[in-house]
Amino acid sequence: MKRTGPTNFELRRLIHDLRKSSRAFNAPAWRYVAELLSRPTRRRVVVNLSKINRHARPGEVVVVPGKVLGAGMLEKPVTVAAFSFSAEAIRKIREAGGRPLTIRQLLEENRAARGVRIIV
Repeated sequence: MKRTGPTNFELRRLIHDLRKSSRAFNAPAWRYVAELLSRPTRRRVVVNLSKINRHARPGEVVVVPGKVLGAGMLEKPVTVAAFSFSAEAIRKIREAGGRPLTIRQLLEENRAARGVRIIV
């Protein structure tokens, strides 16, 4: 039988850790992020900075279970956690006073997923 699910080892490890934290800390947000990350590559989430700018409040923590692209402007300081970023997105997030993080870094900082907004 052919293996299903992501073949990227780091991604598989992250999905496992998200599910484990979801159970241990009663954090359904991490379980939802794990489900979105386990989708096929063609259905994975891709979000532009303009969408983050529309939906996030200043100082908020935003999780993108996929890739963040640099299209649009970010006008507020927002902490953005994603599986991957384009170079332009990282530059614009830092210019706006925000922090780009990997989902693993955010998971280590905030195990219970308190105050996290998921943008799909």
